[in-house]
Amino acid sequence: MERDDRVACVDLFCGAGGLTHGFGIEGLRVAAGVDLDSACRYPYEANNEAVFVEKDVAEFTASELTALFGNARVKILAGCAPCQPFSTYAQRYDELRDHKWSLLYEFARLAKATKPDVITMENVPKLAKHPVFLDFVDTLQRLNYRTWFKVVDSCDYGVPQSRKRLVLLASLHGDIELVPPTTPKPRTVKQAIGRLRPLAAGEGAPRDPLHVTATLSDLNMKRMKASKPGGTWRDWPQHLVADCHKRSSGKTFPGVYGRMEWDKPSPTMTTQCFGFGNGRFGHPDQDRAISLREAAILQSFPKSYKFVESRKKVQFKALGRLIGNAVPVELARAVAVSIKLHVKEVGISRG
Repeated sequence: MERDDRVACVDLFCGAGGLTHGFGIEGLRVAAGVDLDSACRYPYEANNEAVFVEKDVAEFTASELTALFGNARVKILAGCAPCQPFSTYAQRYDELRDHKWSLLYEFARLAKATKPDVITMENVPKLAKHPVFLDFVDTLQRLNYRTWFKVVDSCDYGVPQSRKRLVLLASLHGDIELVPPTTPKPRTVKQAIGRLRPLAAGEGAPRDPLHVTATLSDLNMKRMKASKPGGTWRDWPQHLVADCHKRSSGKTFPGVYGRMEWDKPSPTMTTQCFGFGNGRFGHPDQDRAISLREAAILQSFPKSYKFVESRKKVQFKALGRLIGNAVPVELARAVAVSIKLHVKEVGISRG
């Protein structure tokens, strides 16, 4: 799609570039992405026409942000602050002590100092009830932004994954909201990854370094073979059940050691999505966990998206973090479409 150079977006906490890529597909120019993690640089710049700024957002200044916006008529500030403190997968965190929650205040600081035309944010649903988010919304409203936010399921927007996310949109120029669901019927695991090269556990595809799977111990291979699509470890013979699950405290966690189902969207991709024991990340019919490429596709990244430089060793933990933390590309496209419709409707123009 033709890019509108009158528009400039800066993507805070940009990660591997999921939001930036979705915006680019829809013709919204992203000038730069800002992230502290140096591992993000290669995938971000290799797949997007945008500059990667390696910097802690807490140290990123308003003047630096203004310079990146340049002379654009429409300025958009986007971001997905690290969500681990609010994630249902991270109950061990002490939310009052984890410093990452304060990064949303840094987002607010930059918004207050630069007053971009449109602001958007994506994060986990639990954040909606946290004081830091309520403070963020209050700050925007005090700055005369019209704000909208809602928890949506990414599968309603073309992502082949059940992934509920909090989406916020705010504008200085009038009401704005996310477009209605773009997919009448959710895409399934089979539609997304059903045609990829079959692999065994611990095997990699020769032409795609990301289509590689983690190894399985002998015990976990037996568990894998005893697992049913959509089932749980409760389907296993008793001798395969882990000791932790036999205890009363473990019986309430059936969503681990499971296989996906072909005819449904996948479960939520996490930073540990490459591991069979970390969730329902078993392949529907191959005796292995999903590959990193499959996880990226389930996050709606294109099959050609580059995450690692040629001939560099694939590191599961590092790439799992980039993939699991990303904004799904198709959800980002829906946000971009919403912003474009709003800009056209209100006729934003800067002198």
